[in-house]
Amino acid sequence: MAVQSVLAAPAAVHIAVQSAATTGLTSGRLVGTTAAVVALAGVVIGGLALARSTDRPALGSRRNYRALMALAAGLVGLAMGVVNLAVADGGPGTGNGVVAGAMALALGLIALALGGLTLTRAQRTG
Repeated sequence: MAVQSVLAAPAAVHIAVQSAATTGLTSGRLVGTTAAVVALAGVVIGGLALARSTDRPALGSRRNYRALMALAAGLVGLAMGVVNLAVADGGPGTGNGVVAGAMALALGLIALALGGLTLTRAQRTG
């Protein structure tokens, strides 16, 4: 019995090292990266909308469409990041997209804040 456990220990360590050293684009990494890119697009669009928020004070302006797009992209990126983090069964480096999911979560919140701030400014000036 002791011989079997001695022989099984290196095999278990080898399997753990192989699963932790996942390289390449796994499905979890693809979902996490897609969520981060969508949320980053929301941040960029929200930043552009906020930067141009004093140009046109009308409520039906292009700025409001940008703000709504930032809100939508931020919400989608945030939701995808949360789902990715919820189903991940390992930490960073396991191929589950945990790092990209966390980035999507943060960027989605920023995009929501920028879009909301832009819409608030539009209502105040309109």
